[in-house]
Amino acid sequence: MKISRSTGYALLAMGYIAQNQDKKIILSQTIAKEYDIPLEYLLKILQQMVKANVLRSKRGPRGGFSLGKPATKISMLDVIEAVEGPMISRLNLAEQAPREKFTKKAEAAYEKAIALAKGIFSKTKISSLL
Repeated sequence: MKISRSTGYALLAMGYIAQNQDKKIILSQTIAKEYDIPLEYLLKILQQMVKANVLRSKRGPRGGFSLGKPATKISMLDVIEAVEGPMISRLNLAEQAPREKFTKKAEAAYEKAIALAKGIFSKTKISSLL
């Protein structure tokens, strides 16, 4: 499994916002400067997290970003899937080689690994990472 740079930035941004939630609203420029992330790239990632209801955004001169729900209710899986989309648990090997016995076993092993990863990510709350 490979986590994209976008997801890494999303996790950094989420951690920063969660750590500074007492400030109510966090500017995207502040996060970009703190972690040396290109601002336009970060804004796209933050908007994906707003769409997924992980973050809230407020427009205007006093605008910025805040948590969409308490950090105890946001999991790493929420953040990952907000950026990457659902974690897929199919290899589709059987479609390419339906007569090969190993394809079913390989798919089963892959599905088990994805299920374990999803379980760990869903149990890991942002609050526990702070």
